[in-house]
Amino acid sequence: MTATVSRRLLLTGYTLLILMPLSLVLTGSFKSTPELFDSPFGLPDSLGLDNYRTVLGEQAMSTALRNSALVAAGGVTLTLVLAILAAYGIARIPGWRGWVIHGFLVLGMAVPAQANMIPQYVLFDQLGLLNSLVGLVLIETVVCLPVAVFILAGFMRTLPPELYEASALDGAGPWRTLQSIVLPLSLPPIAATAIFLVVIQWNDLLYPLLFIQTPEKRTLPLALLDFQGEFLTNYPLLFTGVIVASTPLVIAYVFLQRYFVAGLTAGSVRG
Repeated sequence: MTATVSRRLLLTGYTLLILMPLSLVLTGSFKSTPELFDSPFGLPDSLGLDNYRTVLGEQAMSTALRNSALVAAGGVTLTLVLAILAAYGIARIPGWRGWVIHGFLVLGMAVPAQANMIPQYVLFDQLGLLNSLVGLVLIETVVCLPVAVFILAGFMRTLPPELYEASALDGAGPWRTLQSIVLPLSLPPIAATAIFLVVIQWNDLLYPLLFIQTPEKRTLPLALLDFQGEFLTNYPLLFTGVIVASTPLVIAYVFLQRYFVAGLTAGSVRG
């Protein structure tokens, strides 16, 4: 009984910890600046959409929304393609060699992003990829690839070897086995990895801030900095921008939730 009560209290506290800032952002997006400072956690006087019209009506925000969609779509697609191929190769390599290659690829997760910023900036400058959406897609792919390989290789290693043997007996080569057996069985972890990558790349601020130099190439997180000044921050418009930026992720998660949960549990039980 005591453990149950403690667990409920812990979950209640965790829920309040999430709901309080969420409610502040949501209600603040309908307020003016004086109203927000007068009553931060109070309900707005009216549910006017002036802040949303202002944010969505700005050309810079529309351009940033398009850029974020292009970078996230390109980065997630390229990351998944490379990660699936790498994970499949790792799963098919027997013995210690597969584990060595797996460890080498996943080693990138242990390197802090800040440690690579100067070499990456110099390299992209020499390649002419600064201030480029293509450069952002490539750097997002490189950064997220170790995580994607870690997730997908962990699942593909749990697939029974008998599946590969049966496929070989039927005359299927490695590519045919990947297309007809591995990919259909790996759809839940692939979907879970895709959602995880979309959240990371959609919300990334570090690399756009490092590589992007002109307003027309800004992504959404970088554009939100326009609402923050040196002496004054327009919090209602900032909160509105946060809501607008988060809405596509919430919608995607609602529709792909069952794949995300299935992907998290895939491979945890064998037999």
